[in-house]
Amino acid sequence: MDERERMGRIRAILRTLPLKPGVYLMHDETGRVIYVGKAKKLKRRVSSYFNHRDFAIPRLRKLVQTVQDISFIRTETESEAFIVESRLIKAIQPFFNVELKMGSRYPFIVVTAERFPRVLVTHTRPKTGRVFGPYTSAGAMRSMLNLIKNFFPARNCSMNLEKEKLARPCIMYDIGKCLGPCAGKCTEKEYNETVDDILMLLNGQTADLVSRLRTRMERLAKEMRFEEAAKARDTIRDLWKFSRQKLSVTLTDDLDEDTWAAMTRLRDLCGLPVVPWRIDGFDISHSAGRETYGVAVVFEQGYPNQSLYRRYAIKSVDGIDDFRSMRETVLRRYRGMIESQLPLPQLILIDGGPEQLAFARQALAEVPVAIRTIALAKRDELIFTEPDKPPLRLDWNDPALRLLQRVRDESHRFAITTHRRKRVSRLSRSALEDVPGIGKHKAALLLSTFGSVQRIASLSAEELQKAPGIGPVQAAKILDFLTEAPAPEAPAPKRTVELVRVERPIGIPVPETAKYRWDKTIDVPYREALPERRDVPEAAGALSAAGEETEDGRAVRRTYNPKRKRGIHRA
Repeated sequence: MDERERMGRIRAILRTLPLKPGVYLMHDETGRVIYVGKAKKLKRRVSSYFNHRDFAIPRLRKLVQTVQDISFIRTETESEAFIVESRLIKAIQPFFNVELKMGSRYPFIVVTAERFPRVLVTHTRPKTGRVFGPYTSAGAMRSMLNLIKNFFPARNCSMNLEKEKLARPCIMYDIGKCLGPCAGKCTEKEYNETVDDILMLLNGQTADLVSRLRTRMERLAKEMRFEEAAKARDTIRDLWKFSRQKLSVTLTDDLDEDTWAAMTRLRDLCGLPVVPWRIDGFDISHSAGRETYGVAVVFEQGYPNQSLYRRYAIKSVDGIDDFRSMRETVLRRYRGMIESQLPLPQLILIDGGPEQLAFARQALAEVPVAIRTIALAKRDELIFTEPDKPPLRLDWNDPALRLLQRVRDESHRFAITTHRRKRVSRLSRSALEDVPGIGKHKAALLLSTFGSVQRIASLSAEELQKAPGIGPVQAAKILDFLTEAPAPEAPAPKRTVELVRVERPIGIPVPETAKYRWDKTIDVPYREALPERRDVPEAAGALSAAGEETEDGRAVRRTYNPKRKRGIHRA
């Protein structure tokens, strides 16, 4: 590529950069990352490199002459861009990054590894203890620390409790801010129970912590320990208030080598220009076509970010149709993200086979947005990169497959949980709540007054008005709704041996997906060291063993047998 073509390509990339915070990565002709930088506004910062004719610093002059490609990672704030840049530089070690200069260090929360642990704040990452952070919002972090101090009384003194013991505790015990382990006022088991609560809060497991506190509150109430039960109740209330706040926090762990290897491997297999820093996973859950929900989960740097999860009640599909449900979910997800100018993922994973993948890509074409999309089938863990081509089959120890499995399993868990909650909500809902103007409170009041819905339907309007808050107009509405005759059902068709063709809904074409035989798969064995960048057909052909049949330039192994148990054919 000559200089004119190179600059033309770079100028085209610069036009696509957003005026938003993020991290940019510059690549050389082999695709290797040679420089990582951060920016408050990506477009202005990256364009500044190519607006100068010459640089006084030889390093920058050589960098601009070497760049062949540019990719970027969007972040919500400039502070998050600082942290992402730091982790990328440590993981990749780009040639042109001399050192990482940061104006400030972000705080961590540490639960120490002592017999009676403490909760501390530090600006340098310690080597021992449970570490949470770094936190980009110190104010939000302080509000969480205040919540811990008020309701989870762990000690904050620096005493060595292995050697020292007091006759009486300090004033923090008297005001309820410490359990007093220094004076033997609590057992180690009781203290560790409080520490477990703190760890659940710091891990973001608010719902699980509330469930645990509610069980504890009911037990204390049965034991007539009402003051402690009231404190557990107040803790639950404050936890729900706190969970509605947005706490800006990055990952609890640095980007490790395994995660980086998995993302690099995915980049090579899927032909991505950059590592999939953010992966969106999709799944559908329903019960015989009822309470159908589609969900989207988000993995950032190989870990789930539950604050970005979304659930969608399917509206355009009746009955059992996972394909069109997936299409609606993907369409609504990215249409909303484009309108809100939110960061897009580098990779989309669909839970399913080639049909689900085809419908998902159809939805992306309508937005429109260009994001690499693949599917992972459960039965034999086959990866479909194209709906009409044989799937990839990776080794079970392949880090890319393990990362995709984590995304797939998390989307499946979130979909099942969403569907189950909505189903329980429907079963516990009274028919009175379907009456216009009747909510949960009035429905409960009517049921407590008259006993059942059938009893209410048999009353007159005058009798119904005896219930508190029910007037003549509302009484008439309730009775009209409950006594309305249901529409006559259509007679059941007679049994016949005649074959009836079921037509698909009109308006949405059915993608062509069954263009290959299921006995064809592309085996891609895992190697510890892979080339920096490689196209999928070349990788598949280069890594295939001898004796395989080649079709259209791709190495195809005829070893797939759906009747054999999972894993047996992997010798």
